[in-house]
Amino acid sequence: MKLYAHLMLAAALLQATAPAQNPKESPLVNRSTSPKSVVQNFIDVVRSGRSPERASEFLAEQVRAHQVNSENETTILRTPTSYAEHVHEFLSMYGNYQLTVTEMISEGDLVYVQWRQEGKHLGSIQGFAPTGLPLVEITSAIYRVEAGKIVEYWVQTDRKGLELQLRANSAKGEASR
Repeated sequence: MKLYAHLMLAAALLQATAPAQNPKESPLVNRSTSPKSVVQNFIDVVRSGRSPERASEFLAEQVRAHQVNSENETTILRTPTSYAEHVHEFLSMYGNYQLTVTEMISEGDLVYVQWRQEGKHLGSIQGFAPTGLPLVEITSAIYRVEAGKIVEYWVQTDRKGLELQLRANSAKGEASR
C-alpha cells in the first residue's frame, strides 16, 4: 500500500512539473471553480500579462467593472476581449511587468486581492512621456464570481502614489538631458 501511495505522489509531482502542451498554459493552474481559485488563476494567467488572450476562461461574457476613483466613480462593461486589450495596454505602458499578489481573502462569492505591479515606464501614462524608469503600482480589487466565472469587480489603484513616481521620474529624465 505504501508503494502505491509513493507511486501516486511521484506521478502527481511529475505531471505538475511537466511542460504544458501550450507554452502559454501553466500546468499548475488549479481547475477548481471555487471563487478563490478562479480569481487566483485569473490574476496568475491573465492580469499578470502572461496570457491575456485566455480571459474568456475566467470572465463572464459581460463583466461589470467598477472603477473606484474618489473624484469620479464609473462602471463600465468589459468582455473577455476588451479585458485582454486592457492588459495589452498595461504591457505597452509598463513592459513585461512583475505582478505580485500581496493579499487575498475570500468569503462566499467575493474575493479581495491586493497586488503590486512593477514595471518600467515605456508608454505615455497620465500625460507623462515614457522615461524607461521603474514604476510601482499598488492596486486592490474585489471580484464577484458566479458559476466559475468573474461577473463583477471593484478596482482601486493608488493613483497618487503612481502620480508622484511619474513626476519624480519625469524630473530625473529632464535633469539628465
